[in-house]
Amino acid sequence: MTSLGSASAAPGEIDTGRLSVGETRDGSPLGLPVCVVNGATEGDTLYIQAASDGDELNGVGVVRSLVPRLDPDDLAGTVLLVGIVNLHAYQVAEHRNPIDDTKLNRAFPGDEHGSSSERIAAAAFDAATGADLVLDLHQGSTSRMIHETRVRCGPRHHLHSECLDLAKTFDCGHVLDQKGPDGQLARAAPDEGVPTIDPELGGAVGLDPESVAIGVEGVFNVLTAYGFLDGSVDPDDQVRATGFEQYGAPAGGLVDFEAELGERVEQGDRLFHVTDAFGSVKAESTADAEGVFWRTRRLPQVATGEYVCSVGTDIDRF
Repeated sequence: MTSLGSASAAPGEIDTGRLSVGETRDGSPLGLPVCVVNGATEGDTLYIQAASDGDELNGVGVVRSLVPRLDPDDLAGTVLLVGIVNLHAYQVAEHRNPIDDTKLNRAFPGDEHGSSSERIAAAAFDAATGADLVLDLHQGSTSRMIHETRVRCGPRHHLHSECLDLAKTFDCGHVLDQKGPDGQLARAAPDEGVPTIDPELGGAVGLDPESVAIGVEGVFNVLTAYGFLDGSVDPDDQVRATGFEQYGAPAGGLVDFEAELGERVEQGDRLFHVTDAFGSVKAESTADAEGVFWRTRRLPQVATGEYVCSVGTDIDRF
């Protein structure tokens, strides 16, 4: 019998339940939605979580599509899923937990006696670090972004190669290999010996079917390559960036982009220009280095200094 919160499944079974993370303001119990898919035969454990940021729904879409397609009779090992991690933020469609105004993916490994976000992080971290592999499903919030996976443990970490292999196996086409901020699950879990990545499944307002489909395929790639399911996986060569440059608006107005997501840009290439309401060009921004056009804001209007786009730099293929 394998359990996660109130979900318990014997070999060959699936069960859903709730993982307790405290109480709401009226004293009602708060539990994250969880699922246990226990394979008919023994094997490793894969932990998957979604909606660490409450407005990032593509990961929830992946979980929703994935579980009905998992047959425990075909599975060796166990898949543990937390379908919505940042439940408070999800309920109000916000990025941060509104209870303590915290970005949950800066709170790991958490504290079971701490703030709301720290308690949620502690419960999720306990489940994640009991697994053999971790996928923390994200997206570019409501920005436009390429599909990528992120390796956040840093190149000198003893599990760096294992995390990079996991990212390549997921096979989104692009990898950001850069040490992440303190408190990210993909940085904290490798310290406990668990290879972990952040698949960043595009960016959308609501659910994006293409991004969800890529995420589901990525999970099945991992399940197959790591022996949970029969078969083999041959990932394509992927583009890796180890740097990441962000560009702000040099003037206020309306933005027109001059590069497409995923396009290679050279140093000096024009990334975007800003016009006034009558179409006169006020300013432009050019690439400081060679790279890949990685991410842009969705709305065209900007104020001076406001974030506009990002370029992945220090590019190679692996």
